[in-house]
Amino acid sequence: MPSSEDLLVGQYAPLVRRQALILIGKLPASVELDDLMQAGMMGLLDAVRRYQEQPDAQFETYAVTRIRGAMLDELRAQDWLPRSVRSKARSIEDAVHALNQRLLRSATEGEIAEEMGLSLAEYQTLLEEARGVQILMYEDLARHREGADDGLPIDGEAHAEGGSPLDWLMHEGLRKALIEAIRHLPEREQLLLSLQFEQDLNQKEIAAVMEVTEGRISQLRSQAIARIRAWLAHHSWEHTPGDDAAFSKLI
Repeated sequence: MPSSEDLLVGQYAPLVRRQALILIGKLPASVELDDLMQAGMMGLLDAVRRYQEQPDAQFETYAVTRIRGAMLDELRAQDWLPRSVRSKARSIEDAVHALNQRLLRSATEGEIAEEMGLSLAEYQTLLEEARGVQILMYEDLARHREGADDGLPIDGEAHAEGGSPLDWLMHEGLRKALIEAIRHLPEREQLLLSLQFEQDLNQKEIAAVMEVTEGRISQLRSQAIARIRAWLAHHSWEHTPGDDAAFSKLI
């Protein structure tokens, strides 16, 4: 007779494929779906073993967090993001920071392009090429940026070396800094992130609401992530020593 653990794994296994398909649609073709699903199954098994039923706590919510965290760990282990993409993303962040310091406001796309010595079209192409940076930086944080309010405790290892990327992102000081960074985004980019992560709209739906193309949504999202990273890299916040290690784990 199957154990309760086996029954839960079998019942929630479709969650793994669903989360893998959502994530792989935003990744380069070199990333294998099977690799993500294998990692996700390990995350599901981990969730089954760790879950403690509490009032108002849903296992599915907890399982999704563990599944996605395991998939992100797998992406990090593969080092799937080329150095050229990382370099392009950092060049955008440097330009954003320099302009923010000089203008004392959020720079426009045209101003960022000019700062980088690019035409607007060239800069927007660069945003497309750098879009992969957003995956490990923000994908899961956005769903939890107001804290763990699902009734489940944050595991002790979240504050120790070796925690998953999501565990690190949930670290209190860093979480607050990220929330503040999001608040400093231009209104249009805040709206985009709100539509995606609070209203759970897909890219096509967001494009329809904002009356732009899906490609434009991808560019704006990459630009928002570049602004967030630039803000974090050049602002300090009250933090514990663990926050410095946590920040270093972000792409």
